Amino acid sequence: MTRVVSGIKPSGELNIGGYAGALHQFVAMQDQYECLFFVPDLHAITVPQDPKELFRRSKEMAALYIASGVDPRKATLFIQSHVPAHTELGWLMETGAYFGELSRMTQFKEKSDGKEGISAALFTYPALMSADILLYQATHVPVGDDQKQHLELTRNLAERFNKRYGKTFTLPDPIIQTLGSRVMGLDDPAKKMSKSNPNQSSYVLLMDSPDEIRRKFARAVTDSEMRVSYDWDNKPAVSNLIEIYAVFSGETTNVIEGRYEGRGYGEFKKDLAEVVIDKLIPIQQRYREIVDSAELIHVLRDGALRAADVANETLRMAKKAMGLFVIE
Repeated sequence: MTRVVSGIKPSGELNIGGYAGALHQFVAMQDQYECLFFVPDLHAITVPQDPKELFRRSKEMAALYIASGVDPRKATLFIQSHVPAHTELGWLMETGAYFGELSRMTQFKEKSDGKEGISAALFTYPALMSADILLYQATHVPVGDDQKQHLELTRNLAERFNKRYGKTFTLPDPIIQTLGSRVMGLDDPAKKMSKSNPNQSSYVLLMDSPDEIRRKFARAVTDSEMRVSYDWDNKPAVSNLIEIYAVFSGETTNVIEGRYEGRGYGEFKKDLAEVVIDKLIPIQQRYREIVDSAELIHVLRDGALRAADVANETLRMAKKAMGLFVIE
């Protein structure tokens, strides 16, 4: 069976771009593939974190997975640090990674640019990311534009390992989403939606109130044409809004274009806000029910045990292949 592995880093409050590009996909994938979804808290600490905030955000992210529709009976859901094999295989993958290829990673360049105190973990964490995937013999990984380079490195490290030590790892292929894979800011369609934007109207958070959502979409930039048309080259701001509408409504962009032909932007943005609100209200309600519950702890404990069964076997195979002294 096709096996998919993916996760969302608990680095802050999730916006609708994270839902469109990841959670929305996860819910669909759990009915098509064998899925393991985790919260990569070890990746979060490559940069300084407030311990209490990290603990809270990790728990909240796991709760959002479930609230958004990830079913623990269909998919394995766990916290990365609850499965120690991730860090151990991460070190083994570092031994096969080259300094040059790690230094070329785009995200390292972006996150280290202009900063003095850069942790070694920020430089080497792509090897840990590779371990996250290879531990589970994943056949496919959903990737956006900003993750293609990391998956390519994972494939290179797996190929290198298999060539040196014998066939051990499955080489994962990408699942490339087109619709909603990169939701842009409501104030600037050239920049990815991000909570780091000082303009709070540029992003919609999953936990925003209905009034906040209505206000933010009402202020969303469009253009002077007053024509609801899906055309990224000539109408990027409007196309971004149409994609959000399509993800949250389940309709095609063609259907949305046809509905608003000749009706202008005001009505379109008002309806878009209601479509998003209708999707987020039950997610917010379920999130509040589960975030501090014993149910969440049970799900995460069970998920870690299930994940470890697979991860530990892969780790044992890798260690034996490298000649490490493995006691059976």
